[in-house]
Amino acid sequence: MKTQSKLYFYLSISAILLATIAVWSLSTGVYNFNGASPYKVLWEVVKGNENISPSDTYVIWDVRAARIVMAILIGSMLAVSGTGLQGLFKNPLATGDLIGLTSGATLLAAIAIVLGGHFKQYLPEVVQFSLVGISAFIGAFLSMMLVYRISTSGGKTNVVMMLLTGVAITAIGFSITGFLIYISKDEQLRDLTFWNLGSLAAATWTKNIVLVIVLIISYIVLIPKGKALNAMMLGEKDAQHLGINVEKLKKEIIIVVALMVGTSVAFSGTIGFVGLIVPYILRLLFKSDYTFILPLSAVCGSILLLTGDTFSRSIVEPSELPIGILTALMGGPIFIAILIKFKKSL
Repeated sequence: MKTQSKLYFYLSISAILLATIAVWSLSTGVYNFNGASPYKVLWEVVKGNENISPSDTYVIWDVRAARIVMAILIGSMLAVSGTGLQGLFKNPLATGDLIGLTSGATLLAAIAIVLGGHFKQYLPEVVQFSLVGISAFIGAFLSMMLVYRISTSGGKTNVVMMLLTGVAITAIGFSITGFLIYISKDEQLRDLTFWNLGSLAAATWTKNIVLVIVLIISYIVLIPKGKALNAMMLGEKDAQHLGINVEKLKKEIIIVVALMVGTSVAFSGTIGFVGLIVPYILRLLFKSDYTFILPLSAVCGSILLLTGDTFSRSIVEPSELPIGILTALMGGPIFIAILIKFKKSL
């Protein structure tokens, strides 16, 4: 009970910090609400006040609020997916972007963008509407399965093989995506640039509803797995002796992570290193206790991405810096720090 109270305390502090950043983000931007406060405008929009100008309503609700919610949802899912993979592979370098999941999702999304017009009419209407999202999920899932098959032998995962497989998938994805960029039309080229750099500028409430559904389904499966992932740190055989169905756990984590990464890439493009930065920091505070790290990463991932996105659209106003550039800039030094730590332990 004491441990659970401690977790609730940290979750509460993190949630308050997230809410504070969301309030700050809502007021950040060059648009002038005719001298009114952005918070007052939002309140009037929520109340349904029809006297608010359409431009004010659009900026505060459809642009800023929708974007803040998307940053919270995607940041949370990317952090949790990285934490889940690191627990499964028992290695802090196992994240979606480093082992090729993001690249695989981006590749199939790029194929859907450039070549989808040739076969889209033959697909069911529901699939047509979400072709890019479905393609991104399939790409992430196939990449995850390929990495797992190549790097795992006899129930043990070879970390070097895992990272090298990720490098190979990323290289293949980069080359094919480059070819698609070469043959794409102007509109398709803009979409592909969006995927490669990562951005939350295309946030809509429809996309947020899809993200909420994916998040709820994924977290129902993954968040309670903290104790099972703690047992996995002892080794697969010891985990089985403790009553953990290891194979079932692996399949659930692989499918859920592919779903979260694929959906996130489908709506925001390539935003790397969130799944590396957040678990690394939390592991410094709570060691490798996944009963703490998993739920806290859900909130801290939102904090990281929302903060980064707010800076990305305020550093070079009125333009915006792609969020993927900022997360890579933050994640690179942490990746090097992890490698140096590994080097000292050898």
